[in-house]
Amino acid sequence: MNSFVTQKERIVSLDIIRGLALFGILFINVAAFKVLVEGELPEYSGINVTIETLIDIFIEKKFFSIFSFLFGVGFYIFASRAEARGDKPRWRFARRLLALLLIGIVHIIVFWGSILSIYAIIGFLLIPFYNAKISTISKWLFAIITVHVLSILGQLFMPNQGTFSTVFGILGNDAVTIFIMFLTGFLVAKADWINHISEYSKQLKWIQFVTFPIFVGISLWIGFTPKGDYQNLQLILGLGVIPTTYFYLTFLFVMLENKSIVKFLNPIGRVGQMAFTNYLAQSFIGLAIISLMGLEVVSPSYVVIIAILIFAIQIIFSVIWFKFFKMGPFEKLWRYMTYGRKAVPKK
Repeated sequence: MNSFVTQKERIVSLDIIRGLALFGILFINVAAFKVLVEGELPEYSGINVTIETLIDIFIEKKFFSIFSFLFGVGFYIFASRAEARGDKPRWRFARRLLALLLIGIVHIIVFWGSILSIYAIIGFLLIPFYNAKISTISKWLFAIITVHVLSILGQLFMPNQGTFSTVFGILGNDAVTIFIMFLTGFLVAKADWINHISEYSKQLKWIQFVTFPIFVGISLWIGFTPKGDYQNLQLILGLGVIPTTYFYLTFLFVMLENKSIVKFLNPIGRVGQMAFTNYLAQSFIGLAIISLMGLEVVSPSYVVIIAILIFAIQIIFSVIWFKFFKMGPFEKLWRYMTYGRKAVPKK
């Protein structure tokens, strides 16, 4: 999801990363498109266990976090451009969030795992940071990450501690992770790192140097954790989300400094350019494919096949769409709900 900007104003790397995030999200959501009404999920073996483990290590929660980071970036871009036009940035963004909340509530009827309404609610917590200094935001971010990580560790190593366990559960849940990534994206955009990636190569290398060994260590931990130990597995996954997402993002931003790579990945950027529409469409396309295949349960191997198929359809559709239109249909709806007919900024 992105602010409403002209093609010349777009940061192409953000669209590509957004498209890749949508692809990763598919590997998590596809299995949830088909809800098992009765009975339990089967126990997988062979290739399905391997795929499930690889998804846990490389994808689970990480690509939603990338999407959350981009939401934070989008907030700053949207609000700062609104202010430059003489608009009220925080009020306008609040209206944008309310529109997202309404669309998200409708989407839940189709797909129970929709993240849109949660994004809208958590997004309101970004508004007080709009006029804050970069140093202030950095301190808040560091403090929240510290408390969040300690809370997850508390749940792992100090279970059944009564009130403490309740506090750990609140401060260590996925909603806090989403806000951390919102605030990270907002901070990076406000500090203007995105437009000057090459100038911050030392800082990016330092982030990679710190996060990569953490990513490797937690990946091994995930790999050796029994699948039946669901609660601990989710906590370990949560512990690895922030460092892994930071590592992924720094790697992607550096990689996308290469113009040849950007040109090659441009079709994926088209998917990201209409990410709102494509995110909503994924549940409809996924349900249609699962129904046509006659699947009662979507195994990990089928998740891979269906995710690739959905994303291929969306690449083709998005590339064709932008030959005729300037924005996706739901982006246009969201824009109208944000600004109203008379107040829509001119392209």
